[in-house]
Amino acid sequence: MIIKETIEINAPIEKVWENFIDLTCWKKWNTVMYDVSTTSQKLTKGKEIFCRFRPFFFPIKVNISVEEIVPYKHIVWLAKKRGLSAYHEFIFEENERVVMVTSLEKFTGILAKGRGILLPKRKMIYLTKSFLKELKIAVES
Repeated sequence: MIIKETIEINAPIEKVWENFIDLTCWKKWNTVMYDVSTTSQKLTKGKEIFCRFRPFFFPIKVNISVEEIVPYKHIVWLAKKRGLSAYHEFIFEENERVVMVTSLEKFTGILAKGRGILLPKRKMIYLTKSFLKELKIAVES
């Protein structure tokens, strides 16, 4: 399963980037991932993020490994859970005073198969759109 969503944010790329990588402010704007904890205050290559999200009626604990960060360009993280692997890339593109943020997520494993019965694609798209919209609101306010 692949989910790709893009949002336009009316702000300088520095502001978008700082709001995204600063984990201490996620609690203020991010309702998709909660109980976020890590050993660093910012997204850092090689570090893990521990969090919960709710694609079903019950929350799922996820350990996310930050694999790659190119400042103001992109971030790649990986998450693995029994029966599921997720590759997630965030791409930041600046055009004048507008920043396009694209979320590209690829799910593999037994939970990603089966026509979305175990991992509902519609719900995952909703969560991705919500995450991007909440980032936009936080940055633009």
